[in-house]
Amino acid sequence: MISLKKIYFIKPRLKSIFIIVAIVIVILSILFTNRLVKSLTLEEHKKMEIWAEALRQFIMADENTNVDFFSNIIANNTTIPVIMTDVNNNLLSSLNVKEPSTHVDKFYKKEIERFKRKNPPIEVRLDNTIQYIYYDDSYLLKELRYFPYVQMGVIIIFLIVVYLAFSATKKAEQNQVWVGLSKETAHQLGTPISSLLAWLELLKAKYDDKLLQEMGKDVDRLSIIAERFSKIGSAPELKVVNLKEVVQNATQYISKRTSQKVNIQCHFLGEEPMLIQLNVPLFEWVIENLCKNAVDAMEGNGEIDIYIQKKHNEYVIDVKDTGKGIEKKQFKTIFNTGFTTKERGWGLGLSLAKRIIEEYHQGKIFVKQSEIKKGTVFRIILKA
Repeated sequence: MISLKKIYFIKPRLKSIFIIVAIVIVILSILFTNRLVKSLTLEEHKKMEIWAEALRQFIMADENTNVDFFSNIIANNTTIPVIMTDVNNNLLSSLNVKEPSTHVDKFYKKEIERFKRKNPPIEVRLDNTIQYIYYDDSYLLKELRYFPYVQMGVIIIFLIVVYLAFSATKKAEQNQVWVGLSKETAHQLGTPISSLLAWLELLKAKYDDKLLQEMGKDVDRLSIIAERFSKIGSAPELKVVNLKEVVQNATQYISKRTSQKVNIQCHFLGEEPMLIQLNVPLFEWVIENLCKNAVDAMEGNGEIDIYIQKKHNEYVIDVKDTGKGIEKKQFKTIFNTGFTTKERGWGLGLSLAKRIIEEYHQGKIFVKQSEIKKGTVFRIILKA
């Protein structure tokens, strides 16, 4: 079976392949369209030479010449803008050009210069008179030039819509999996926890031992864990609590059950109580998870410092460790489901932490800073 970690590394490759294929399609489309535009440009130039010759023959025709053929060629040009001038670039006539209501002379001077840059003028000799025909690309050719870019825009919009639809569907499926897994885990834990509580009470009735008290704490902890899982997928119940006490309780539990070489300290900036609406079991889960990840990153030896302060109407919680650090390119991806650097990790802890903070408490959690071989700082921001 493929692990979540392997799936995580496969997904970016598939995305990269998909993006490369899309880029290749767009490039091929642009190249093909440009080739077609060049061919049509040459055809239009030949067409204009024929049109200019037909115009010359029409003007030079005498009363014995049948001009129907030439007039048909001239009349068939309904798409190519044309301006005729004398040798001094004075306007003689125009065709398929939309004139403005004012400043007509100025308009034609600009158009003549623009046409000249687009295509070389065609010289028409009428006895001792020379005239020039300036022309622009036809409306069809202009549309064709912009077609690949319009096509690219449509493809991009389509990809965005597909991505958003896929992401929404995928997120909904993940939510269903999370909720189902959490509810089932809570249900499965419920029966053995109840039995353990009963056996513990019987043992306490016969023996008075400190070990039994610690066992009782661990069983209570199992009850809290089961409660946490049961709350996933349902609207969390938020209560006004003292943030200092919640963080201290979470860190004290971790401190007693980790290496003595790990020192966890809380630093509260301010003497007054830090009152906030929290779901205590879920928020403690986040703090414990960050501390456990820090312990793993430090390989059981180092310092974890938790700084809590109030800034304006927000509480800022920084969890700082002296571990191996995180690469900057992984600052966001570490919160993705399935991402883990551990051989036997599932990559669920930080994903759950992000969900608890952002979805259940309307806060933020992110990597504030990290330096390889020096440590990492996770920041949580909650509304006061």
